[in-house]
Amino acid sequence: MNIKIDTGMKVVMTGASGFLGQNIIEELQKKQIEINGLDRKLLYGDPNKLAEKLAGADAVINLAGAPIIKRWTSKNKAIIYNSRVLTTKNLTRAINSLPKAMQPNTFVSASAVGIYREGMVHDESSSRFANHFAARVTDDWEDALVDLPDTIRQVIFRIGVVLGKDSQFIQQVLPVFKMGLGGKIGTGKQAFPFIHLHDLVQAFVQSVTDEGYLGIYNLVAPQQIDNKTFTQILAKKLNRPAILPVPAFALKLLYGKASTLILKNPVVLPKRLEMQNFAHQFPTMESCLDQILDQ
Repeated sequence: MNIKIDTGMKVVMTGASGFLGQNIIEELQKKQIEINGLDRKLLYGDPNKLAEKLAGADAVINLAGAPIIKRWTSKNKAIIYNSRVLTTKNLTRAINSLPKAMQPNTFVSASAVGIYREGMVHDESSSRFANHFAARVTDDWEDALVDLPDTIRQVIFRIGVVLGKDSQFIQQVLPVFKMGLGGKIGTGKQAFPFIHLHDLVQAFVQSVTDEGYLGIYNLVAPQQIDNKTFTQILAKKLNRPAILPVPAFALKLLYGKASTLILKNPVVLPKRLEMQNFAHQFPTMESCLDQILDQ
């Protein structure tokens, strides 16, 4: 039986100024939950000051992470890695330095479905991870939590492509498709694990207020589609053609090895969310796009 935690809680959040953070904060505030955002500099700074900010919090939500779809130069790799792994390790150390009575009860962290090997079907029990840089970062990101005290409930969300009116992905593709210039990416056969922003926000909020959440969850919609199917659905809803594919070589020229995150994706199942009886309000691509396009 799930145990509901009373509101009036205090939540400390990293990445609070980002797109996901702002939307999660809005929903938490509706429940009279106090949110304190951690300044990015504090995550790399004095560990004692970081511990002071964490002291007495009921929960920590960890959303920190620099954009990962960019050329994986040595400089960018360091930024991507440190913004996830180093910051999470610093949070863990700061929490461990606190007296047990001042430690949070819950730690909820973002992660990514990119950890999984492409071209295969994965639920949360899968350990068939990809070999590219982003997957190794994600694996280390999750491992950075292993030193948290056992008394702290840990929740990790492996997130798919986030769809919402103001999400980065929709902002990038919608203008192109509206002009009739859209098309599949590469072969179009690569999986497209997605989640609507509303459902993502609800999952994070529930994980804070419901002690039934524990461990790793694939935060994706239950519908399994590929890139070609997404392209066809969006074009049909916009009543526009989608006959201009984006060739794989163009993405490889633009993003280098990071293009694998666009051209090769795993099939991801939200098995544990379904076991949690989580209700997706937008379980299909059609329902997601209807909301985004106000149809």
